[in-house]
Amino acid sequence: MLSAEIAAVAETAVVGEQVQGLFTVVRCTPSALRPDMKRMKRYREAAARFVSSRFLPFVAFIQKSLIRMNLFELTRALVDIESTTNHEKNVGDYLFAHLSTLTSRYNGHIERIPAELDRDNIFASWGEPVVTLSTHMDTVPPFFGSREDGDLIWGRGSCDAKGIIAAMIAAAEKLLAAGTRNLGLLFVVGEERDSAGARAAAATPRGSRFLINGEPTENRLALGSKGALRYEITAHGKLAHSAYPQLGHSAIHTLLDVLHAIRRIPLPHDPLLGDSTLNIGTIDGGRAPNVVADQAEAEIMFRTVGDPARTREAVSAAVAGRAEAREVFYTPALQLTKVDGLPTTVVAFTTDIPSFEGTWGQPFLIGPGNIHVAHTAEERISKRELSEAVDIYARMAAQLLATGRSAA
Repeated sequence: MLSAEIAAVAETAVVGEQVQGLFTVVRCTPSALRPDMKRMKRYREAAARFVSSRFLPFVAFIQKSLIRMNLFELTRALVDIESTTNHEKNVGDYLFAHLSTLTSRYNGHIERIPAELDRDNIFASWGEPVVTLSTHMDTVPPFFGSREDGDLIWGRGSCDAKGIIAAMIAAAEKLLAAGTRNLGLLFVVGEERDSAGARAAAATPRGSRFLINGEPTENRLALGSKGALRYEITAHGKLAHSAYPQLGHSAIHTLLDVLHAIRRIPLPHDPLLGDSTLNIGTIDGGRAPNVVADQAEAEIMFRTVGDPARTREAVSAAVAGRAEAREVFYTPALQLTKVDGLPTTVVAFTTDIPSFEGTWGQPFLIGPGNIHVAHTAEERISKRELSEAVDIYARMAAQLLATGRSAA
């Protein structure tokens, strides 16, 4: 018995850096080997359809898995670089090197935008940056490194916001590979403390019309975020031996009285954003247990939902004649725009968006991760949400580039 093989090249797929040809084989009987060119053409077409239907979804799955694996590796690499606020230099250098490869491959531009001494924002762009994806490089203390399991990546900054950085870079790569231009990536310093990086970027805009800001919102578009009003409260006293407290005056006692008065301030409510809140974040003071304290201080923060004028007045009244209240930071509450097709939320935290002052375009707020685990010893991010964020960021940027609006 004679047999023959007809090899039909069905498709060529790019997986990672390798080009692979996919083949199928059709075994035929001698009667099928007549010089019938039409029949041979039908065999080739049938084989091609078989491979396309059976194998190409698998190839797409493998290709997507490779992209996602790189996404997770980049997240962990960033988490493993300590970058608490004021110590962002090393992670900035890493991102500059990583993005330099991407700008070289796709004919882009990369630069450092100085914010403070040894603290630079990193900005990469391809064409005119009509749409900019942005988040922050700094984290809160304490630093701890990464680990992962099948579903989650753990570590300081995994959720806030190094996983977001990795997702934005992956989204940019996806868009660039498809031939999309006119987008930028901006990663800033200082968001966790005073938005120093965003304020520096606001002073040096690059023409962006839309700013997609990344913070942990569980991939839901935030329609509003609370503002922040931060004070340093300082009380002064007089040193004395603690056995004779009547000879001195305790700054700590005064500070406690002032903080009690501040805690009794009625705070406003907003129908969208909810209640304004107060947190007494730090207290420090005194010399020793057997010494009447001559100085004490506290740092407090209000999460604002509107005009803070009455809160400011109430703080001034609470400290009057007893202590000093120095306002060190304020950023207003925001109400933001919808985007068609995205689920929405409202968040209680503050972002860099107000500090950009509109200079980088109309803002949107969205990102993977749950804010409830940010800043905690259990900080982590879902791999599924990270992967979904890549597609969300890419779709948002493509829509804004194509239409020039959010379509909401």
